[in-house]
Amino acid sequence: MPAVLERLRNNAGLKLLSLAIAVIAWSYLRFTPNPVIATARFTESITVPIVATGLAAGEIAHLGAREATLTVDVPREGGTVSPQLVRAILDLAGRGPGTYNVPVQVVAPKFEVKSLSPTSITLTIERVEERSVPIAVRYTDRNRNVVVTGVQVAPLAATLRAPTSSLVRVAGVVVKVPLPAAPGTFDAMLRPLPIDARGSAVAGITLDPNLVRVRAVFARGSR
Repeated sequence: MPAVLERLRNNAGLKLLSLAIAVIAWSYLRFTPNPVIATARFTESITVPIVATGLAAGEIAHLGAREATLTVDVPREGGTVSPQLVRAILDLAGRGPGTYNVPVQVVAPKFEVKSLSPTSITLTIERVEERSVPIAVRYTDRNRNVVVTGVQVAPLAATLRAPTSSLVRVAGVVVKVPLPAAPGTFDAMLRPLPIDARGSAVAGITLDPNLVRVRAVFARGSR
């Protein structure tokens, strides 16, 4: 009988020890982060605008591409990547007019960039210039039986501002005045239009002023 009691006491101790070990093991597994999961990462692709910096005053850059696509490593618990946290930059400081191939610099302090496209941009830098051009009047609806006896434009000229490549295409500046069906007067604010040698509008030109006053007097024609 004493041997049986001794054996029970020994078994009880082993059971308590086993229980304690099980509790410790459960606590470790429950509260210790899984190193595989904790370090797991995934890649995400985002597109951000390419920003040119360092341009001198009075210069403009014509970029061959306007956006960059990046693949970044993101912690699994970090959520999605906000484009506001990533920047694609072209450093144009110290460059004058001309054509260049400039590397794209990525600023993404919170992420590891795995890939970038494009890695460089071919661009052209040119000056923005100004020129004063007289304003001419162009009449439309010429089949009307009226003639112009007087016309006034105020101001007489417009100041054009544009990159050199656009400004050299401008052959003149016109305002279009419709001929009336009967004699009378015309008084209106019209938008001047820069045109090339063929009479087509030239885009990308800033005009000052953007509206001019045109006054005209029309009399009956001879036919």
